[in-house]
Amino acid sequence: MKFSKLNIILLIVGGALAFFIWQSNTTGADSSITDKEPEPELTYTKKIEITDGSTYGILMQEARVPTSTRQLIFTAAEDVYDLSKVRLGRTIDLIYNKQSDELEQLVYQIDSEEKLYVSQTVRTSTTATSSDPIWSAARIAIPYEIKIATAEGVIDSSMYEAALAKGIDERAVIAFAEAFQWTVDFVWQVRQGDTFKFIYEERYLDGEYIMPGQVLAGKFVNDGDELYAFYYQESEDNLGFFDQNGDSAQKIFLKAPVAFKYITSGFTTGSRYISAFNISTGHRAIDYAATYGTPVRSVGDGTISFAGWDGSYGNKVSVHHNGTYSTNYAHMSRLAVSYGQKVSQGQTIGYVGSTGLSTGPHLHYEMVKYGTKINPLREVFPPSKGIAEENKETYFGAITDLRQQLD
Repeated sequence: MKFSKLNIILLIVGGALAFFIWQSNTTGADSSITDKEPEPELTYTKKIEITDGSTYGILMQEARVPTSTRQLIFTAAEDVYDLSKVRLGRTIDLIYNKQSDELEQLVYQIDSEEKLYVSQTVRTSTTATSSDPIWSAARIAIPYEIKIATAEGVIDSSMYEAALAKGIDERAVIAFAEAFQWTVDFVWQVRQGDTFKFIYEERYLDGEYIMPGQVLAGKFVNDGDELYAFYYQESEDNLGFFDQNGDSAQKIFLKAPVAFKYITSGFTTGSRYISAFNISTGHRAIDYAATYGTPVRSVGDGTISFAGWDGSYGNKVSVHHNGTYSTNYAHMSRLAVSYGQKVSQGQTIGYVGSTGLSTGPHLHYEMVKYGTKINPLREVFPPSKGIAEENKETYFGAITDLRQQLD
């Protein structure tokens, strides 16, 4: 096709004019966007506090959510979370459309890691001219901002008190102690002058500190012995804390039958030293002073070989662990297990009390080896599955920087 000079001139002029008009409109649009007032909020939120005795049904009824709507929400959530298990102290957020006052979304924080979102969507019916509202649910990870922090201190009375004196979040020091719960009895083995240091995550949301996260590495110097724990995942089925040699921190027995978070008094004061293991006095057990009702945990996997009243022991539980070891827990206020029951390490088997021949609430703990009572603090137990030899070089490389920071 051939174009005349006039046609070419018209095309050029027309193109230039179109570009000018487009540029003017674009500039105007940009200006209008810049000067535009912010959009008003389209929703509003009602917060419902979960109080003692509250249930999902009662809470939704009090919030005047229609029966049909609350049932649709409950059913939609069933596959991802059971709303009948909402927990005391948490909140349910009900999000409404400002124009229609219609409930559009329910939000519930399941735990420190996830929230439940149940949202209304609109599906056009294939059999009707109207639209049918439906609800869908999902568990979504809370989008924390993670910052790395370091905490350290010198023990004068107890690690708990030393940490709090330094302004360390008590949840962080409890998590640190749990990394060493197979290695150190923080009631009986801690000494004045012992030191601790650990590296951990701090979680923030919208710029505000919320809580501590994962402990990444820790060092505890106990009576001159340097103990390490590094959080590491070797494989899907081997995740946890390992020492500087790649051995697992976890062992077949916990060092103490009472968790660190329940023991906060100093080791030099109070009635904490009721009786230590002492062959000369015939007291072949370790006693833990604790508040009445404190949970008592089995130090290892096993089977309940006795659960009931046993004279001067009061309420007692005995756990048969294997052909070598068994443990006894006495003076409890009440029991949480029965004869023949299988229990796992750390499982609650009863609660601290003062039954039998006892002068105050405490736990009387015995470990028996081949029929003879022994001092569990001096017994050395082999570690669980450690880092495989072929993966140790990678592991050592991963912990090098962390160890340098701890040292």
